[in-house]
Amino acid sequence: MFLNKEIKAIFYDLDGTLRFSDPPGYQVFAAEATRLGMKITSEDLLRAARWEHYYFAGSEDIQADGEAFPNNNAFWLNYTRRFLILLGAPTDVAKEMAEPLYWYMSECYHPRDVLMTDIEQTLDVLKKTGVGLGVVSNREKPFAKYLKEIGLASYFDFSLAAGEVQFWKPDKRIFEHALRLAKVEAGEAIYIGDNYFADVVGARNAGLRPILLDTEGIFEQSDCPVVASHRELLDLLMGENIWNDGASQPDTV
Repeated sequence: MFLNKEIKAIFYDLDGTLRFSDPPGYQVFAAEATRLGMKITSEDLLRAARWEHYYFAGSEDIQADGEAFPNNNAFWLNYTRRFLILLGAPTDVAKEMAEPLYWYMSECYHPRDVLMTDIEQTLDVLKKTGVGLGVVSNREKPFAKYLKEIGLASYFDFSLAAGEVQFWKPDKRIFEHALRLAKVEAGEAIYIGDNYFADVVGARNAGLRPILLDTEGIFEQSDCPVVASHRELLDLLMGENIWNDGASQPDTV
């Protein structure tokens, strides 16, 4: 494999990019909502999943909800209501179904922690090129120990949690901190993540080259390179001019 000579560092997102929760929470949520009587189309599910990515990328909506619902249970109950509406439920139905769905997810959703397919093989290839590798996540606490537990620590030169620097993606300052740790310039680094609104927008604002990992086809259009797997990522990194495809920015809903 031959990386562009300009690239000296590749940073990864953690959750949804290196590892994921199986089954995904939004799919379990939709299945239970269907059991309770909702009719949900594949388009409804994609729209809600896209909104979920937008919401948790430091959106104005989540900031407003955090102020309006400082109580943890109240916040997540309101989030459940919001998600039902995105899935197509009328406002009154969403209000009625929110509480049983909230408690169902709280008590019954116990996903497995799974590594993304081909991630170890991909990281092994990248490591052998000599490029610097790091993980930049919106987690609250350091996760170096976790990376060791899942068998990925040896591939990375550093890991950075947003809580360590008090800057959360898409704030460009967390990416700038990562660049200092890697001792590279923004134009010399790639960032790979699964959330367009947090990962692509944030990385681009900091001057990095973003790649979106979209394994489920959530983002129908994107103005950056998009891959569906880590194996596809390796093929992409061997190409040329991959940051000028001219696609459009995805909608939030």
